Amino acid sequence: MEIVRGAHNLQPRHKGCVATLGNFDGVHHGHQMILRYLGDKATEHDVPSLLITFEPQPREFFDAGAVHARLTSLREKMHLVRAAGIDRVLLIPFNAHIASVTAEEVIERFLVESLGVRHMVVGDDARFGHAAKGDYRLLRSFGERHGFDVSNFGTLELDGTRVSSTLVREYLRAGDLATAERLMGHPYFIIGRVVQGRRLGRTLGFPTANIALKRRAVALSGVFAVDVEVGHTRRLGVANIGTRPTVDGEQQSLEVHLLDFGEDIYGERLHVTFRSRVREERKFDSLDALKRQIHCDVAAARRVLDGS
Repeated sequence: MEIVRGAHNLQPRHKGCVATLGNFDGVHHGHQMILRYLGDKATEHDVPSLLITFEPQPREFFDAGAVHARLTSLREKMHLVRAAGIDRVLLIPFNAHIASVTAEEVIERFLVESLGVRHMVVGDDARFGHAAKGDYRLLRSFGERHGFDVSNFGTLELDGTRVSSTLVREYLRAGDLATAERLMGHPYFIIGRVVQGRRLGRTLGFPTANIALKRRAVALSGVFAVDVEVGHTRRLGVANIGTRPTVDGEQQSLEVHLLDFGEDIYGERLHVTFRSRVREERKFDSLDALKRQIHCDVAAARRVLDGS
């Protein structure tokens, strides 16, 4: 999969595609349905499939003071989009200039002139351009003028429930990983590189891999049974994601204790899949109390993972 970083890096060879656009946070079942259809249309037109997405997400730009929980970092989203078989991603840096571009300009300058779009695939809630005035109807109007078709996907429902990134976040916050996984179509995971931490886990007898989150906030918190890809090896573990209140932590962090494992993996990139929540994060009166609880957490995680 090719990633084009910024419209200024588009080349003549990039002209001619079937495209969709949006945040695609989490790449859930609804997103996957759009991407599958996108691939089918690309095959039909014999051109590459293209996802146009933004970094940061528009709401993160417009509401920079708020902490928005992401389902996926950019790397995780690209991992899922690649797995969906998409040929190319146009990654647009979202800034004040991009925010000022009108919906009509987006279509004329980017979709028609730069990309030569043959077919657009959009969700029913797709909005783009200045003041989010671009939508399916505007795309259809311009498509009739410039010779491209537009497909509008309705809302995907599972068991009568509308699938959305917002709903997935709600289930993750509640610790309901099973329902979140059903809505996403894949287990919840985090990919990150192991970085230096405070080494508190080592002093407690439970060394942890501290993993860079690469986002301002994640939707879930607590202690979880996890499995972890270390290189090409699957390891079992117990993870804490949260602010570590017992040691006066402030920012969210992810720490993973790998069971029966003692190798040095600083700098390695891990793929952590969350299987079950063991308990909520809470503050303990002492480090000794925390250590006793970690023993219980490890035992609980082993029971969950041994049955998986």
